Amino acid sequence: MLQFGERVAGYDVLVVNEREIRAAAGIVFLFAIIAFMNAFLLGEMNATKLMVTGFLIDFSIRLFISPKYAPSMVIGRWMVNNQIPEYVGAPQKKWAWGFGFVLAVVMFYLVILNDIRGPALIITCGLCMALLFLEAVFGICVGCKVYNYFNKDAAQHCPGGVCEIDRVKEHTQTINVVQTGMLVLFIAVMFAAIVWGPEVIQSLGLEVTNRDCTVPEFALGHAEQWKLHNGCAGQ
Repeated sequence: MLQFGERVAGYDVLVVNEREIRAAAGIVFLFAIIAFMNAFLLGEMNATKLMVTGFLIDFSIRLFISPKYAPSMVIGRWMVNNQIPEYVGAPQKKWAWGFGFVLAVVMFYLVILNDIRGPALIITCGLCMALLFLEAVFGICVGCKVYNYFNKDAAQHCPGGVCEIDRVKEHTQTINVVQTGMLVLFIAVMFAAIVWGPEVIQSLGLEVTNRDCTVPEFALGHAEQWKLHNGCAGQ
C-alpha cells in the first residue's frame, strides 16, 4: 500500500500512468482557477481556503501513502480507464510532486493559518496553477526536468520519450515556413482587431446603442454586476 508507483512487467523502475496524471492535473487546475477567480474578482476566499485544504490533502496522500489513493488520481483513473496506459518513471514524479507539496504547505500557511492576502499568495498560487496547466495541457513536468540536476541516476521513461537524448524527431513534428507564416498572420490579424476593431465596428454602424439595460427581478441586489455582464456598465 505504501508504495510510490506500481510494478509493471517490462519496466525496471516503479511507474505511474501519465494519462491519469494529466487528467488529475486538469481536474485540480479546474478547481484551482475557479477558486482563484472567485478570490481575485469577488474577494471571496472561502473557495480558495477549501481548494488549498483539498490540494494539501491530495498531495499528502500522493507522497506519503500512494498516488493511486489520492482523490484526484482516482477520478483521473476513472476518466481515462478505457485508454491504453502510458507508463512513466515514478521517481521523477515523486520529486516533482514533492515540490507541489511544498507549494501546498506554503499556501496552507498563508491562507488557512494566517489569512494572508497579497503578492506572496498570488505568486504562489500562480506558480502552482502554471505547473498544473503545463502538466495537463502539454504533458510537461517541470519538476521532472529539474530532477536530473539533483540525481545521479537520470530520469527514465519520461512522457513522449523526452529523456532519450538521441531521439530523432518525426517529420510530422517539424514546423515549416507555411505554418510559421500562418501563425504570424493570425497574430497580426488579432493585433489589428484589438487596435482598430472598435473603430471599424463604430464606423460601419454595427455597434449596439439601444441595449435594454433594465435590471430583471432575479438580479435585484446584484444590479451592478448584472449590468457589467450585459454590456450596461455605467448606465
